[in-house]
Parts: sequence; structure tokens; C-alpha cells
Amino acid sequence: MTQTPTKQLEALGLVLPAAPAPVAAYVPTVRSGNLLFVSGQIPLRDGAMIARGAVPTPVGMEQARECARQCVINGLAQAQAALGSIDRIRRVVRVGVFVACGPGFGEQPKVANGASELLQEIFGEAGRHARAAVGCSDLPLGAPVEVEFVFEVE
Repeated sequence: MTQTPTKQLEALGLVLPAAPAPVAAYVPTVRSGNLLFVSGQIPLRDGAMIARGAVPTPVGMEQARECARQCVINGLAQAQAALGSIDRIRRVVRVGVFVACGPGFGEQPKVANGASELLQEIFGEAGRHARAAVGCSDLPLGAPVEVEFVFEVE
């Protein structure tokens, strides 16, 4: 990748918000050595959930993918708050994507691709990562998607 992650965000027309405050008894990030663990992020934008409910009904696939993208933006905001700049991220190591859905829904990987594809757009080859895409019955505050991250940092 020829641009820094910050410049790539700008090129995509994306702006990182202030890091969202935790909604329960946990810290948003923990650094251990050269790894930064970012707690699960839900699709909050301007302090409000951009969608609520299960996938694919009432939250459609495209809206769920957009939720996953917003979770990435919020996760990067947390990383920036912890590191001072996302340009200190050397690699996206792992992403865990949780999708609220009913029994029989098996399209979690397609929802998770919303997060994975954005990370690759921002970080290039260093954005390719290991991943889990898991279905669950409910997520905090009625979120349709939650995403957690492990970054290798300088």
C-alpha cells in the first residue's frame, strides 16, 4: 500500500469519530506487547445505533454489511485513542464478527465481509486477517452486528 491508513481513510471519505464509551464494565482496548485488543464494537454512529434487530429480518443483508463497516470505523477510533494514530497499526491480525440472527441463518460470512473488505481497503495487504463469523441470538443494545479486533502495532 502506498498511502498511510490515515490517508487511505481520507481517500475513502471516512472520518473517525471520537472513540465510543464502553457500555458496560470493560475497557475499550488492552495492549499486550505489540498486540492491541479492541473490545467488541457495535454500529453506533453519532451516538445512535444505525440499525437494530436480527439479520436478515428486520435488518437486511446490505444494512448488516453497513453495520459491520461502522463497527470497523468505531474499532479504528478506539485504536486511534489508544495509539494516537492508526498509522501505528502494522497488521490486522484477527477479527471476530458476531451477527444477531435466527436459527437456520448461515450467511454470517457475507455480513462479516463488510468489515473485512473495509479493513483491506484501508490497510491493503496488511488488512488481510484471520476471522471468525458467528451467529448469535442477541447482541448488546439490540445491535445486529458486533466486531472485535486484534491489531499488531508498533
